[in-house]
Amino acid sequence: MTRLTPAELEAARDRLVPDVVADGLHVLFCGINPGLTTAATGHHFARPGNRFWPVLHLSGFTPRLLKPSEQQELLSYGLGITNVVARATARADELSAQEYREGGRQLALKVARLRPSWLAVVGVTAYRAAFDDKKARVGPQERTFGDTRVWVLPNPSGLNAHWTTATMAEEFARLRVAAQA
Repeated sequence: MTRLTPAELEAARDRLVPDVVADGLHVLFCGINPGLTTAATGHHFARPGNRFWPVLHLSGFTPRLLKPSEQQELLSYGLGITNVVARATARADELSAQEYREGGRQLALKVARLRPSWLAVVGVTAYRAAFDDKKARVGPQERTFGDTRVWVLPNPSGLNAHWTTATMAEEFARLRVAAQA
């Protein structure tokens, strides 16, 4: 991937990143919000160092390691990607509590329309803020949206030092097994 200039990254703040979605997915992955690299490229989880794509492969969701530019291939595996908040930022801590709550409301409407079997929110802090669930932990949740079950996954950002690529892949694989059941 070509390295983006600071000016290109700053200009990306105003760009919306299209969802990769279809009706009836097995799993709809939901990031917190697009980072500036994602917004600049239009490809989810595009920042170098983000472990989403390697973890997705290591967990068995994809037969090979996909590049962010190949995100549309996810649909062929019954997978998709969206975000809690559409606004691109350099860091998730730039988002307000109101943006998370409104993002959670919009996400619930999107899930009701698309009807995935599972909604997988990557980032427990984002899930807690979006759905006012301060006790949520990584793993399956009691909350459902219609027939859609919810699983909270660890945030694959390289900044999340609490989880290694291997331990994240184990948690993603737990979801994969549940989604195949």
